Amino acid sequence: MKLRFPWAIAAFLLCTAVGAQQPAADAGDWPTAGKDPGLTRFSSLAQINAGNVAQLKLALHFPTGNDRGHEAAPIIADNTMLVVTPFPNVVYAFDLAKPGFPLKWTYDPKPERSSQGVACCDTVNRGGAYADGRFFLNTLDNNTIALDVKTGKELWRTKLGEIKDGQTLTMAPQVAKGKVIVGNSGGELGVRGWLTALDAATGRIVWRAYATGPDKDVLIGPNFKPFYAADRGTDLGVKTWPGEGWKIGGGTAWGFVSYDPEQDLLYYGTSNPGPWNPDQRPGDNKYTSGIFARRPDTGEAVWYYQTSPHDLHDYDGVNESVLVDLDWQGTRRKVLLHPDRNGYLYVMDRTTGQVLAATPYGYTTTSSGVDLQTGALRYNPAKTPRTGETTRSICPGSPGAKDWQPSAWSPRTKLLYIPHQNLCQDAITYEVSYIAGTPFVGVDLKLYPGPGGNRGLFTAWDPVNQRKAWQIDEKFPVWSGALVTAGDVVFYGTMDGYFKAVDARNGHLLWQFKGESGIIGQPVTFRGPDGQQYVAVLAGVGGWAGAIVSGGLDPRDATAGGGFVNAMRDLPSATRKGGHLYVFSLNGAAK
Repeated sequence: MKLRFPWAIAAFLLCTAVGAQQPAADAGDWPTAGKDPGLTRFSSLAQINAGNVAQLKLALHFPTGNDRGHEAAPIIADNTMLVVTPFPNVVYAFDLAKPGFPLKWTYDPKPERSSQGVACCDTVNRGGAYADGRFFLNTLDNNTIALDVKTGKELWRTKLGEIKDGQTLTMAPQVAKGKVIVGNSGGELGVRGWLTALDAATGRIVWRAYATGPDKDVLIGPNFKPFYAADRGTDLGVKTWPGEGWKIGGGTAWGFVSYDPEQDLLYYGTSNPGPWNPDQRPGDNKYTSGIFARRPDTGEAVWYYQTSPHDLHDYDGVNESVLVDLDWQGTRRKVLLHPDRNGYLYVMDRTTGQVLAATPYGYTTTSSGVDLQTGALRYNPAKTPRTGETTRSICPGSPGAKDWQPSAWSPRTKLLYIPHQNLCQDAITYEVSYIAGTPFVGVDLKLYPGPGGNRGLFTAWDPVNQRKAWQIDEKFPVWSGALVTAGDVVFYGTMDGYFKAVDARNGHLLWQFKGESGIIGQPVTFRGPDGQQYVAVLAGVGGWAGAIVSGGLDPRDATAGGGFVNAMRDLPSATRKGGHLYVFSLNGAAK
């Protein structure tokens, strides 16, 4: 086959060299939210490239009929595009083999409506996963479901949690070694966090690993070898908590899960401890706000590193761990790249859990750095919340320097593309009591723009040289995911509704499209049966950052929406709610 584009030639060579975290060849599909097990969100497709992306045209516009925040990644497999909406988590399947991509089937899981009342930060869903002819999705009311991709028939359904306890499911499942990997949400309601593996063929629960409690519950055994002394010890999931606080201590696993088949390890982060008020939970609060490595067959923990011990500001540890191989100080290292909410870009040896570098990629006042010898985050005592007191100029604010919105890695540029925010906050903490299924927080926040006044950033980060290569300021937080391709194009969306393509090498704007609602979804690209490359994204403002629009919150209440309303009072005048699927190509002809 003749390769018509120089980008395609380079992409072919790259696919033979980037390592086990990527397939040997790109089939043009997008089977999981992160594209590949390593969550690189890199596509070797290059028909759309920096030289012609300005010619993109709309190929499909499909209104979803849902007004909540659309954070999902469309999944592409078996000539089918699969989209999951926010609650009620309807699945739309589009037939890519037919002109115009008509609907193939629709599936309504009919989740319990009461689950909406315990959803922390909008009723979002971050997408599904495909494997072996099956599509896997989570519903807000704690069910994981398998569907036949060809027919939409429900093959199995497994209930994993209880609404009455405040549990929900919002994350995109991962598939590894015949298992569907799922984590729960609800850390703001005192939910005890867990990661669970289900048999992909039957839905049977294979194992469950809790983030808190005795070692037997956390699946810690003799092979658990954390790199740092602070993370070693027996039953730290109990001993680092006051009394039985670990039972309502959070540590949910609502972020993305990566998998390294060569190391045979899953990587994921745990959420904030509960309550947010740190005075009520003295201790390091293991194993919250950190990163676990586990065996997919058994769930056995291999290592753990706590990014924010005794988390003071709801920084969590749930952000994605992107698996890449780097030349590091003269040695080829298997690393993970983790842009944490605490403001540091961690480069870690993914075999051992050693932190090789931790560099601020956002503005921070809450800490002064990470000690690479001990792994400890050096907190700024002046920014430690105290019950009954107001702490000001906490930067980054509780959404972090970056929240859930996933980054993308290009093996061509060797840059990590990070969609994130520039927000600070004032916080007043107070004592709070636990009541199942209700908020267990103990803090009121007021968020506001950080230095410069812009609330959003899109940063290209060089992890080897530990610095930004280029950066784009945006008016609003960049709450969408990122996508990068072998055509040297990076895609991302803005909360005021723009879908943008920029040059991966320098950040120059190449193309943009104004959608009917703010874009907080995860863009993907795929090759259709017609041989054309397409780019797809969901629009539909919402999520924590956009709740003032999707949830109709009162702009006069500065602390509403976890303090985000104070920072986003102008968003309702910049966009409107409503769900939309947009698909683009160089030959698009949709209206």
